[in-house]
Amino acid sequence: MDKLFSSLKISINSDLYLKDPESSELGKKIVGNGILLIHQIGFEKFTFKKLGAEINSNESSIYRYFENKHKFLVYITNWYWGWKEFQLTISTHGMGNPTQKLIKGVEVMTHPVVQDFRFEHINEVALNNIIINESSKSYLTKEVDTDNKGGYFSVYKRVVGRIAEMVNTVAPEYKFSLSLSSMIIDGALHQHFLRDHITSITDCDSKITVTDYFIDLVEKTLKLENHD
Repeated sequence: MDKLFSSLKISINSDLYLKDPESSELGKKIVGNGILLIHQIGFEKFTFKKLGAEINSNESSIYRYFENKHKFLVYITNWYWGWKEFQLTISTHGMGNPTQKLIKGVEVMTHPVVQDFRFEHINEVALNNIIINESSKSYLTKEVDTDNKGGYFSVYKRVVGRIAEMVNTVAPEYKFSLSLSSMIIDGALHQHFLRDHITSITDCDSKITVTDYFIDLVEKTLKLENHD
């Protein structure tokens, strides 16, 4: 299993890059340092020129990998959802109880992120903060329909579908599995944002976690029996 993890690669839509950044040390450096720089200064102030200065490389070298910074943001967003799908797979593998599997899935999608050392060039904690604060900028654009047709959001949609399947298994009569699933996934990001920045409009804090809220929501919505 360790050998499998060591060779694991998150698959990303090839239309998002000009050259696969996973194919070279420079490419990995661009992605890893790009994440740290966006986390530090925000997406609006982020430029390839600034990233080039961070990695001691010409701005043009970054353009050989990514057409523009929007596609870079979509790329790292895709990487994040691919990583979350990987976590979802290994965390629920072999679980026979459908209710326990759904609750574990909710936990995976809502709990705070910790560093995953299986991917050495990616700081998942910094990336998670970008997803919380910046990921909506990857799809709140005039080009969203074209991007969707191009498969830019396929990994995210696959993760939503997997949680929805878990909902359907435990509550086949429930009519809104996709809406509930996407609300859990997006809502968790929003609650983390509110907990960190606008605390007066969320109940989530140091004692009540985002995971606590969504497990309670799922249990009451689907009328689940005790899953312990």
